[in-house]
Amino acid sequence: MMNGVAAGAREATGPRLRPGFPGRLLALGHALALFGLLLAGAVLLALLAAPVILAALGLGQFLKYQLNHGLAFDGQDARDLFALLLGLACCRLVLPAALLATRRLAMLTRRLSARWCGVAIAAAYAPKPVPATAGSRHLGYQQRMSWLLNDVSTWRDTAWLVVNLVVGWVLLLAPVMMVGFGVITFLVPGSAAVPGMHGVSRWATPPAFPGNTPTVLLAIGVALVALGVATGPVALRGYGGLARLVLTPSREAELALRVEQLAQTRRETLDTGAAELRRIERDLHDGAQARLVAMGLTLDAAGRLIDTDPAAARALLYEARDASARALAELRDLVRGIHPPVLADRGLADAIRALALDSPLRVQVTGPLDGRLPAPVESAGYFAVSELLANVAKHSGAGAAEVDLRHSSGSLRITVSDDGAGGANPSRGTGLQGVARRVAAFDGVLVVSSPAGGPTVINLEVPCKLS
Repeated sequence: MMNGVAAGAREATGPRLRPGFPGRLLALGHALALFGLLLAGAVLLALLAAPVILAALGLGQFLKYQLNHGLAFDGQDARDLFALLLGLACCRLVLPAALLATRRLAMLTRRLSARWCGVAIAAAYAPKPVPATAGSRHLGYQQRMSWLLNDVSTWRDTAWLVVNLVVGWVLLLAPVMMVGFGVITFLVPGSAAVPGMHGVSRWATPPAFPGNTPTVLLAIGVALVALGVATGPVALRGYGGLARLVLTPSREAELALRVEQLAQTRRETLDTGAAELRRIERDLHDGAQARLVAMGLTLDAAGRLIDTDPAAARALLYEARDASARALAELRDLVRGIHPPVLADRGLADAIRALALDSPLRVQVTGPLDGRLPAPVESAGYFAVSELLANVAKHSGAGAAEVDLRHSSGSLRITVSDDGAGGANPSRGTGLQGVARRVAAFDGVLVVSSPAGGPTVINLEVPCKLS
């Protein structure tokens, strides 16, 4: 989640398909659902091709008629010109929406491939550009088309529509058709000879071949149904492999996107660091520095009065002592805001427990870490949790929260949840965006789940090693 930038997903091992007979039947249902996506892709492919073909045919016919009949304008010219203008209008109105819909369909295919087929597919899309018009939230037609057509992934998604329409349906429908063919052609006619089931013979005629006895029909039907059910998961995995073959971005595209992401996180980290330095400078100037200047003036006045009015000088010295104590407290608070001593001494888990004790909410911290993390990661995790707990206390209306810490598979995972009203949206405020930028500097991600009515669950994941 990086200010709307489409981040490239890392390829990971997908979940295994559900074993057993129920899982094989479920695979047939998944195949039918994916076939529905295939039909939607066919519609999108028609929407992509029709405006271009219409405009090209209209232009071709118009030019051909002009070359053959001179510059005279008649009814045929009007029809060709109308087809050309209609094609151009459709290109302007339909093409951008169809290309974006194709991208969403491809992303949905990637998610379902990982969930249903057990095949994870990476994605690498070019980041959405900033609108050229100041203050506008939407891209213009030329800027949108340039962004979509110059992205190699757009052409890869379009190629998937073609491959899916030509080859994908075979993998999806083969097991389903075996089950349906076995039931309708063999099982139902074979059951017509069973006592009490003669009524089925009115709409299911047994196939004509030598030896088509009910027993043979039932045996063939059971074999076809069993074969279709057994090959359902295999066909699904083959379909996922076909989708990965077409939709997986090239190594160059992944590297280009990675460079763009690193450049963006570097810019954001530099901006955040500069803002933090300005805050520290302002706090020192307005707080501790002002108190130290005032303390110096007080001590100077006490030095002038110590011979003539010892009592007044003593009062000024007491005042200077109190000012030095307040300045020291402010300096300690400032140092704690830069890098809390408990974080350096005890580690991330104990530092977050200290945060929980200072929070006005009931905060439970679970999942101790069996070791220390790199100091920059501990600092990022600490301040991220601090910001999230502050958001919970200010905006959620929650009475309790929970922070869960884990380190597994080479990553620090932090989950912050609450029992509040939900509705947290990173795009409506800077708090969650700041947390996302903080963890993005370490190649981390932030995922927010906050439906209306709650609960809110925020997951942080930062790749790092545990010492």
